[in-house]
Amino acid sequence: MNSHIIEEDLRYLWHPCTQMKDHELFPLVPIKSAKGVYLYDFDGNSYIDAISSWWVNLFGHANPHISQKIKEQIDTLEHVLLAGFTHEPAVLLAKSLVKITPQALQKVFFADNGSSAVEVALKMSYHFHHNKGECRPLFLSLANSYHGETIGALSVGDVKLYKDTYAPLLIRSLQAPVPKDQSPSSAKEALGELAKILHRHDKEISAMILEPLIQGAGGMHMYHPDYLAGARELTQGYGVHLIADEIMTGFGRTGTMFGCEQAGISPDFMLLSKGLTGGYLPLSAVLTTDEIYDAFYGDYHEHKAFLHSHSYTGNPLACSAALATLEIFEQQDILGENRIKSSYIAQKLERFRTLDNVKEVRQLGMVAAVEMIEENPKDRIGMQVYLYGLRHGVLLRPLGPVIYFMPPYTITNDEIDTMMDVAYNAIETIRRSFK
Repeated sequence: MNSHIIEEDLRYLWHPCTQMKDHELFPLVPIKSAKGVYLYDFDGNSYIDAISSWWVNLFGHANPHISQKIKEQIDTLEHVLLAGFTHEPAVLLAKSLVKITPQALQKVFFADNGSSAVEVALKMSYHFHHNKGECRPLFLSLANSYHGETIGALSVGDVKLYKDTYAPLLIRSLQAPVPKDQSPSSAKEALGELAKILHRHDKEISAMILEPLIQGAGGMHMYHPDYLAGARELTQGYGVHLIADEIMTGFGRTGTMFGCEQAGISPDFMLLSKGLTGGYLPLSAVLTTDEIYDAFYGDYHEHKAFLHSHSYTGNPLACSAALATLEIFEQQDILGENRIKSSYIAQKLERFRTLDNVKEVRQLGMVAAVEMIEENPKDRIGMQVYLYGLRHGVLLRPLGPVIYFMPPYTITNDEIDTMMDVAYNAIETIRRSFK
């Protein structure tokens, strides 16, 4: 069965973020089923999903509570347009999101995925200033940032691997230095540079977008909450919106429900996706303020309306999955349990620091990263760890030379042991092979 699926896959499918020629060397892994933290292939092999299937799975695969809520919804209302019509799951979810996010965020706009949420926020910010009689054509983001791969989202990112080819197509954006590390001094230094950029481009910038505390696809680079607090103060002073891209960091990944909480700030926009539905269905949400909403409110002939739509906006099945996910947070002390697991992961990380081919070890909440020293990118040492992991029952998908851990919250200490031991042994094996 495996070989048949692989053959048919390579004949018909084009995979995301993949050089398809790689599959002449690196095997595809057909997955038959999944349960909890485990993925199962057709040969009966199991793999710990150490990356939550691209950071979306919070409470394990085939979670019974989320599955049941979707089953209940599917025979009632599978979809209806959210223009001129509405439905209870969308209303309840919007209300729930407003309740758990910063107080100033009172309105919710639904989209389909993280990149779409970024597009919505960029357009909404620019359009807000337009409705106020200002033209602010620039956006500001952090160096090394990633916000998605649609044209607008790609424009405000700064990962060259994704961006360089499409440079002629992109909208205008600026990048501010990201803090070098997780220290307050690095945050202060970067804020000084941010202040200069905002002063230099006064009245030109619509919004600043950033990933709070952790840059996901930027190698899990992490920085101090002081930078968020300072950026909020500076952007407010210049009338620039702050867009908090919590697509990866939201729903407990950083140790708090949202990364912004650790700086005590309220952004003008908060973007949510990935873990929003517990890893079941595509959905994203853009939360914003009454002030921004009111700037679009007017008679039809005034042309103020935000004319942006997705066919599956506010899909009832996805909204039901999201409501079930939030119910788990309400019914259990997930953040408290995560703090205990994070501490255990921190203990297991310590021995990685002893390896002389490890450049840095970093952690924030339920996200940990081990960055290896890669003298020659052609060695693709991250992929060597990936292959070692598959052979030993753990899915470890690298970001270049960075091996990261972002497992479902349901992972046990024994499973953490296996995950970390396999990664350590892989890096140790590479260290020996290059000596």
